[in-house]
Amino acid sequence: MTKAPVKTKMTLLNIAPDVDSCSSNSTENTSYPDCPFIKKGMPYTDMDAESQNFLTDHQLGKKKFEAEYSPGSASFGMSVFNLGNAIMGSGILGLAYAMANTGIAMFVILLVAVAIFSLYSVHLLLKTANEGGSLVYEQLGYKAFGIPGKLAASCSITMQNFGAMASYLYIVKYEMPIVIKAFLDSTDNSWYTNGDYLVLIVSVAVILPLSLLKNLGYLGYTSGFSLLCMVFFLIVVIYKKFQIPCPLPENFINITVNVSQPQVNTTDEECCKPKYFVFNSQTVYAVPILTFAFVCHPAILPMYAELKDRSRRKMQSVANVSFLGMFIMYLLAALFGYLTFNEAVEPELLHTYSKVYSFDMVLLIVRFAVLTAVTLTVPVVLFPIRNSVNHLLCASKEFSWPRHICITVVLLICVNILVIFVPTIRDIFGFIGASAAAMLIFILPSAFYIKLVKKESMKSIQKIGATLFLIMGIIVMFSSMGLIVADWIHNAGSSEEHTNGH
Repeated sequence: MTKAPVKTKMTLLNIAPDVDSCSSNSTENTSYPDCPFIKKGMPYTDMDAESQNFLTDHQLGKKKFEAEYSPGSASFGMSVFNLGNAIMGSGILGLAYAMANTGIAMFVILLVAVAIFSLYSVHLLLKTANEGGSLVYEQLGYKAFGIPGKLAASCSITMQNFGAMASYLYIVKYEMPIVIKAFLDSTDNSWYTNGDYLVLIVSVAVILPLSLLKNLGYLGYTSGFSLLCMVFFLIVVIYKKFQIPCPLPENFINITVNVSQPQVNTTDEECCKPKYFVFNSQTVYAVPILTFAFVCHPAILPMYAELKDRSRRKMQSVANVSFLGMFIMYLLAALFGYLTFNEAVEPELLHTYSKVYSFDMVLLIVRFAVLTAVTLTVPVVLFPIRNSVNHLLCASKEFSWPRHICITVVLLICVNILVIFVPTIRDIFGFIGASAAAMLIFILPSAFYIKLVKKESMKSIQKIGATLFLIMGIIVMFSSMGLIVADWIHNAGSSEEHTNGH
């Protein structure tokens, strides 16, 4: 979920003649008669200085900032891997929690629905890109609705990236104290095992220097490593399901100390029975968590530009295979995580194991790998946020180191404040999933399609479907946001009453 928007600024965004959208009768362009909106050597004007510096010279070739037609070089298999990598993110860690609060059957229904809707959204986006003549998400917004459309797309991508960055730092906050205690063989609650301090230290010592780089050459390695870490995490989740009994025998280590949370696999056999339909105050977070996990849509268009022998149908097939693979991984992670801990599973699944094991070498390796991956990914996610801010505030100005440093520091300060003061990663998954993710999956692709695809009338099946999809997205967004805010207010009131009672 979370790396998807990063790739929107990664590549020269070129449009190829597409068999599904370009007419061979057009003669407006002598360079590429099949596609009138392609002009050989046409300068690409939607990239500012920082975007250009993000790309290395060998990627750009000899003609550095020109959007020439290119046949693309990414194979079908590599495109499937890249898109799967864009879909996969920290969202997988919250799926078991979503299943615990919806039940197995309801979760599967919601997972299938969100996956299908996401694929339909990809279909709308690809068709709109062909008709609208742009492979840049923000530029489609501008062509559809002018400045408001561009701002809506830019703000949604920025919010999604900001939420992804916050979720990665939450993982640092949750998991790094456990890793340090394991290495030091200590249970002391010293300052160096305080998650808030560790987030600040990692941000200043590691993330800030990497974020100040103008070129992130390690991006490809980081992305691949992150995906491998999540695959390793899934394997361990399945393995641990058969190692942790339910209910726990008396001689099994159980270090749960927070009595306000459900106890992990207690001797009560009733808590070990899986539930198929669950409705409680936390159920409202399920759909936002799932939408957060499936967002990859800003990465679709650059990958479409890179696809070898590309056509809309081929790119849709890439999306189908990638979504199927991620669907299986998400389902397995949620199912085995839930069946391991049942109702006691936490919003961040990996942290739940610390309630059972005081030390486990396999889990320690997983934690260390995931921590390394997310720490290296934060600068990658921060880059397009800084680029959007820079483009909105100083689009016409040349690159400036003071401005570059200033924006980076302010963004890191904001995300650190968020991570330190917001109590749980569930709130990040919920809020970003209900707002930015809903915009990127449901609302914007359907709105762009309705506005830019002129050859279909509003009475056509395609336009009616897109309109219904838009209405559904608005309902999902506002209902989810309303229920989440209501839950926050309720929890705040309950906490205040509890405090006054003591």
